[in-house]
Amino acid sequence: MTKRTNKSKRAHIISHTHWDREWYLPYEKHHMRLIQLVDSLLDQLDEGSDYKSFYLDGQTIIIEDYLQVRPEQKERLEKHIRNGRIVIGPWYILQDAFLTSGEANVRNMQVGHKDAKRYGTPSKIGYFPDTFGLVGQTPQLMQQSGIDNVFFGRGVKPTGFNNTVSDAGYESSFSELMWEGPDGSKVLGVLFANWYSNGNEVPVDEESARKFWETKLADAEKYASTNELLYMNGCDHQPIQRDLPEAIRMAEQLYPDIEFVHSNFPDYLEALRASAEHELSTVKGELRSQRTDGWGTLVNTASARVYLKQMNQLGQTMLEKVAEPLASYAHLLGHAYPHDQLTYAWKTLMQNHPHDSICGCSVDEVHREMVTRFDKSRHVAEALIEESTSQIATAVDTSIFERYGEGARPVVVFNTTGWERSGVVQMELDAARMYFRDGYTLEEMAAQMKAVDLSDRILVDEDGNHIPCTVEDLGLQFGYDLPDDRFRQPYSCRRVRIRFETENVAAFGLKTYALVNSVDHAKSGTPSKTNMLLRGERGMENQHMIVTIADNGSFTLTDKRTGRTFKELGVYENVGDIGNEYMFKQPENEVARTTRELQAEIRVLENTSYLASFEVIHHWEIPESADEMLDQEQRELIYYPHRKAQRSAKMTPLQIRTVISLSRSGKGVQVETTFNNQAKDHRVRALFPTDLVSAVHHVDSMFEIATRDNKPAPEWQNPSNTQHQQNFVDVSEQDVGLVVANLGLNEYEVLQDGRNTVAVTLLRAVGELGDWGLFPTPEAQCLGEHTFQIEIIPHDGNGAASGAYIEAYQFQVPWTLAQTEVHPGYLTPSNTPFAWQGDGLAFSSLKVNEDSGDVMLRWFNMTTNSATLNLAASQANPQPFETAYKSNILEEEGKMLHSHSIEEASTLSFASKEWNIQTGSCEIITVGLRL
Repeated sequence: MTKRTNKSKRAHIISHTHWDREWYLPYEKHHMRLIQLVDSLLDQLDEGSDYKSFYLDGQTIIIEDYLQVRPEQKERLEKHIRNGRIVIGPWYILQDAFLTSGEANVRNMQVGHKDAKRYGTPSKIGYFPDTFGLVGQTPQLMQQSGIDNVFFGRGVKPTGFNNTVSDAGYESSFSELMWEGPDGSKVLGVLFANWYSNGNEVPVDEESARKFWETKLADAEKYASTNELLYMNGCDHQPIQRDLPEAIRMAEQLYPDIEFVHSNFPDYLEALRASAEHELSTVKGELRSQRTDGWGTLVNTASARVYLKQMNQLGQTMLEKVAEPLASYAHLLGHAYPHDQLTYAWKTLMQNHPHDSICGCSVDEVHREMVTRFDKSRHVAEALIEESTSQIATAVDTSIFERYGEGARPVVVFNTTGWERSGVVQMELDAARMYFRDGYTLEEMAAQMKAVDLSDRILVDEDGNHIPCTVEDLGLQFGYDLPDDRFRQPYSCRRVRIRFETENVAAFGLKTYALVNSVDHAKSGTPSKTNMLLRGERGMENQHMIVTIADNGSFTLTDKRTGRTFKELGVYENVGDIGNEYMFKQPENEVARTTRELQAEIRVLENTSYLASFEVIHHWEIPESADEMLDQEQRELIYYPHRKAQRSAKMTPLQIRTVISLSRSGKGVQVETTFNNQAKDHRVRALFPTDLVSAVHHVDSMFEIATRDNKPAPEWQNPSNTQHQQNFVDVSEQDVGLVVANLGLNEYEVLQDGRNTVAVTLLRAVGELGDWGLFPTPEAQCLGEHTFQIEIIPHDGNGAASGAYIEAYQFQVPWTLAQTEVHPGYLTPSNTPFAWQGDGLAFSSLKVNEDSGDVMLRWFNMTTNSATLNLAASQANPQPFETAYKSNILEEEGKMLHSHSIEEASTLSFASKEWNIQTGSCEIITVGLRL
């Protein structure tokens, strides 16, 4: 730290570049500019010590990107990192906060720290220079990462030094503030009130420097709480300022009473804290620019290129909720945990998480490459899932199915969520195989496979009970095995698709079934057909609810537990959009079109004892695009709120197919919507009126169920009040509520229509990037086929306690099934390695720490109440756990946890040892278990 002088003010000039890997240029074009920047930086640092240091944008991927092209510069780069002149980390990438999952953000911090340690010490700077709003749990995530500060550019409105009181927790008296999360964690927040380029391109010549500093000093002093003034020397893709030392010397000559320092974040923070004179405002919770006019919040990036959000939801889920838990289970059985492969998959996925990428606000080339990355990451996850399920299934004792003869085909169902689960599952199963290696001709194999009789196949559980099951013959198929010890093994097979309802599969657990010949079935009888779900021509009913389809294709849902009926659910709305990838703008005075008055085609699609569904078809016409004025306004760079374009008079078909399903054990109604979009410049939403009286609603965010006002603040001028969600939104009264869950549909609005309608954006089609110029993006019109999935879950007014939120979280996670052979094993056919209880707690993650080999489990408290987590490890585990400890998101060992024997105190009956952990309000709790 530079020693304090007697000068009145100090200007901290921090050199940096904000590096969007891809945005208005494709990745590789930005990449080539990055090589030039880092080359220049290394040359500058090698020349001497006048150029003190450079902050590498808080993301270690920049090092990967540079060394990919310049591997010979690694030693040179590492030298400057280790001596502190290039400051790196703490993140792997600078992510968007609202569109990436909690676990993705944790992996981002973990990978960033791990990669930074290879070169030096990770910076402990909570860096969010251009994140499009910040989630409420950020302070807790920072504190658990050993970071006590946050630097950010969006989300809070500073009122300046003349305003000594902040307003309603959304504003700050200064650019410096205290930010408090819902759990009470606090960090020092520094808002880039004049943006992260307020010290960019400092002039060297006297006249220009005087004008520059006259403006910049006044701008910073307007908001700063101390005489320690922060200037960020850099901007987006900005080359380094190589003559900065000379520019600083000129500033010192012009302003002898001010100390100008080529500084860094730690020195600035130290000086800021030492010179604190004013009480800082405390801002609480989410930073979403609540007290603004609403036109520049960039919230509608949540609906730009929805297909990216859907792929991201699937990619995150496959890694954090399926691949990692299954690999952990296999690890407990003695198999190696695939650390490197999972890190590779996570890195590939996270390369899509920067704000200009996952937000869908870049040029078309960027988002084409993102699709490839999503596929690559998912393919790794699928390969690891297949390997883990095979390893686990091989250990399951399926010999109980020997009594059904050679035709028995065991199937293991895996529940990788953190709660017991029931539901409808399906998989493709080989009912018979013939391997090429056995010497049969192709004709012989085809003939024998076609001759396999499937008419008498039934499904049984481990106790021999006949399970209702639909068996669909897929005919003759080709397949292959890839053994670990020999060449690939192709085969011909007779394949079927089976679908059935599995019940009460334990958390993290498995349950085993088998497809067998009914003539070999030990127990007589067939499944009961009396408890069908269909009720009349348009209705469905299970133990929880009644669903009735209306003539217009909407549906009514009656919750049998509360007696409340919700009407007109699932109406579709269409309006024009003359905005851009960043922000939605409906044409002035346009009246929204809906399917409310449209007659729909309705038919029964499925009717079994475990699942009923209806198909609803809407034949709709909507305007084909905006009118010609939009093109003119875009070319003239008319700011989108001021555009006057309307919709075209020419119409185009939009046929919507909706499947509304109810399962026997289902706690919600599932809605699948499919259409082929051939229109441009428009938005499609699904509407779910709640008719509930509440001024607030609850929404799933990162490690938090956030509470938000239905009505925006008085400063809000934008007619649209759309907001971000992760997995669901909930509107509730004291004794009744309605959760609308989604898969990758991150934008919603609670309408001020007198009904508190939840409107979920399905598709938003626009033709330009927006921001600082004209960048046409025809692929953002999202032409082609789209499918969307939603679940409607009624509850008793408390979404956390009623299980509605659990249902919504489980909706995100696909079931995993694996075919295996009849064989002995040391795992029982129904099995789980862990069990836990904890009112109000949500399970988040199960993985293995790479350094310690410890099994790491994470939960978060959905409520503001304290809770007790009771965790037990199965006594059937091949390797018992000896100790447990409380950890943080970096998986560092903390306080050891005292275990209880069953004789002492037990709430979980299947283990010989358990741990009771106290959790605070909204706490993120990580537990490490050591073998």
